[in-house]
Amino acid sequence: MDGKLLEILVCPVCKGDLIYHKEAQELICKADRLAYPIRDDIPVMLENEARRIDLEEYDALSRHSSPVAE
Repeated sequence: MDGKLLEILVCPVCKGDLIYHKEAQELICKADRLAYPIRDDIPVMLENEARRIDLEEYDALSRHSSPVAE
């Protein structure tokens, strides 16, 4: 995933920061609890394509993450 692209992308719902989850190939918005998929190095920034993050996963993200982290 291109670092410069990651710096400018925001959540399409709330315009908040995103967290890059390299292993899962997702961009995560903690505010909306949505995970946007990355397919073939292209972020799919559509709300209807995002998966909802459950509370357990949200808590794990809150403990050790920063915006646009690898």
